[in-house]
Amino acid sequence: MLDTRTLARAYFTHDRLVKHQIDSFNRFIDEGLQRVIDEQKVIELDIPNVYVELGRIKVGNPIVKEAEGTKIPLLPADARLRNLNYAAPIYLECTVYDEGKPLEVEYVEIGMLPVMVKSKICNLTPENIDNALRIARKIENPEKFDYEEKLCIAGEDPYDPGGYFIINGSERALVTLEDLAPNKILLEREEKYGEMVEIAKCFSQRSGYRALIVVERGKNNILEVTFPQLPKPIKFVNMMKALGVETDQEIIEMVSNNPEIIKYMLQNLEESDVDNAEDAIEYIGRRVAPGQSKEYRIQRAEQVIDQYFLPHLGTEKEARRAKAFFLARMAELIFELYLGMRREDDKDHYANKRLKLAGDLMEEIFRVAFLRLVKDVKYQLERAKVRGRPMKMSTAVRSDVLTDRLMHPMATGNWVGGRTGVSQLIDRHNYISLISHLRRVVSPLSRSQPHFEARDLHPTQWGRVCPSETPEGPNCGLVKNFAEYAEVSVGTNEEEIKKLLLTSLGVEPIRGA
Repeated sequence: MLDTRTLARAYFTHDRLVKHQIDSFNRFIDEGLQRVIDEQKVIELDIPNVYVELGRIKVGNPIVKEAEGTKIPLLPADARLRNLNYAAPIYLECTVYDEGKPLEVEYVEIGMLPVMVKSKICNLTPENIDNALRIARKIENPEKFDYEEKLCIAGEDPYDPGGYFIINGSERALVTLEDLAPNKILLEREEKYGEMVEIAKCFSQRSGYRALIVVERGKNNILEVTFPQLPKPIKFVNMMKALGVETDQEIIEMVSNNPEIIKYMLQNLEESDVDNAEDAIEYIGRRVAPGQSKEYRIQRAEQVIDQYFLPHLGTEKEARRAKAFFLARMAELIFELYLGMRREDDKDHYANKRLKLAGDLMEEIFRVAFLRLVKDVKYQLERAKVRGRPMKMSTAVRSDVLTDRLMHPMATGNWVGGRTGVSQLIDRHNYISLISHLRRVVSPLSRSQPHFEARDLHPTQWGRVCPSETPEGPNCGLVKNFAEYAEVSVGTNEEEIKKLLLTSLGVEPIRGA
């Protein structure tokens, strides 16, 4: 007979309970930081043939800069006592190109990054603690102590799980956010114009930008598409033609081969008022840039289609074909819902949810802070060039620009996108309350609205979310906690899956996709 206590003892180790937070931050250090740099790649200047190429990024270990200028390793206990930020320097590889020729490659300190206690770059890890104790605590031979004794010398509780940050001496946790899954089609019905209307929605997300794409069945079964930068809905067929699907037959084949759905698609084709791709782009141009010259209208329309319509499929012209297939799929799902061939999607089903852990939240604020730094570097280099000074990144980078924009959201909890309360002072009443706080999951829905269905216990929360630990009052059901044995899985790279399907499993891509 299996002794469940043995299993529980093996599972509930000190590092296990907040493992999801620490793993997420470590993933941000390994992949997230470099992903943000790779999105930018180059800092373009307004001077011809002058630009900056960005390379690898690396993070040091937490340090403190003393008044006399020395830098020594910082331990979390010292950060708490001296009201300091527990943060590490970030170094970025940069190459300035002047007149198209590269100048020297520089590794520049671009700012300070808040560090999660017990993460891989923390000074309390077994790899880093000896060096930190030798310098910060003046211990001559820290190797002779075991790890728990070293933690006690560093001023730490050996049972402290970590998983939080220290900002201005205060311990702050980044609370896990629960949100609808991006890049996924969700079907729903709404009452409009006195009748039920079928709607397909997709939150298309790419490198920090999120666009809501909506397709709905209007009067006489005419489909209309709405997306950012478009002032009014546009007919589905017009949008398909703007994406380069020229013939009516091709549009119908892309949507469905079901005779019932083809009947509705023929109605849509009859209502269309454009004949080809050029007319469709001109039609969108008149909507997005009214009163402008024809060349500008076409240029603006193409920019809107590429940048703001389904950006997760790509922002280049080549991605339009894939966008047309995705839009056709949304149309097919709407008619299937209308014909009773499928049901509405359940927003509260956990398959339609995604969790944003500490690493994902840090990536969001780092992206915004880095873009602000890029603007400042661009200005400083342009000024240096005009004044005939040497263009060195070490003098152009003002590291407090990035640091301030990272520390402010961490200290206040006011995150990008207008969210509040993301960073919270951790609850230190007792050990259980600390663990509970670090395993909390918060919904973005408004506390003042009823949202009865969102607050209900959903069957798919079984084994993932604790059914009983939720607050009383307005937060009931919106603030939840992980179940005891819950594990947070990580997404996989789409490109690897595509490669596997095409090479190993012999799947053939759709013609033109």
